[in-house]
Amino acid sequence: MEQQKINIAIDGHSSAGKSTMAKALAKELNFVYVDTGAMYRAATLFCLRERLIESNEIDSKKIEHAVKRMYIGFKYNPKTEQPEVHLGGSNVEEEIRSLEVAKKVSLVAAIPNIRHKLVELQQRMAESGGVIMDGRDIGTVVMPNAKLKFFVTADAQVRARRRVEELKAINPNVKFEEVLKNLVERDRIDSNRAVSPLRQADDAIVLDNSQLTHEEQFQFLLVHARKAMASE
Repeated sequence: MEQQKINIAIDGHSSAGKSTMAKALAKELNFVYVDTGAMYRAATLFCLRERLIESNEIDSKKIEHAVKRMYIGFKYNPKTEQPEVHLGGSNVEEEIRSLEVAKKVSLVAAIPNIRHKLVELQQRMAESGGVIMDGRDIGTVVMPNAKLKFFVTADAQVRARRRVEELKAINPNVKFEEVLKNLVERDRIDSNRAVSPLRQADDAIVLDNSQLTHEEQFQFLLVHARKAMASE
């Protein structure tokens, strides 16, 4: 029997491991993976390149027109076997992982013009089903009718340590205290912004992975995914 192509939403806090788990689950189920966090990081890189950010302020007068020139998409990389984000046709997968982008992404993600444009694009990607999407507002705004929803979280200290390990490949001198401060601030901004704040959907399954291995997390998601697909 052909497996049902349900949509799966994975929301949660910054650096909780959502993308890693979503990629693994999508590969196992042969679903399409959409990294919305990468899309917002690419939008942040766009704003930095366009000099639309001054300190912690966005040039609201220029942003509306600038966004019309912002093109974000994904292209499959056969070497990594993963879809990678492109900005204006160029691969920016590595650039968007910098701490400079991380420091500004929650600020940019709170801009209504940017959220509206990216949400519309994300919803088009999910129209045919068989999509696993992770982010902050997937189960509440982008795919409110998703068959399966998860909310992933972990202790801030644990998330910061994981993030430091990732960043060391780019910057060996990265400081734990700076990363932790950035994560806590991102949580605050994401949870309190006026447009599409980070919150747990009422029908989401909570996964606190503070003490779980990657395999334990993966099996948790897979069991629930197969159960949801079987009930279709």
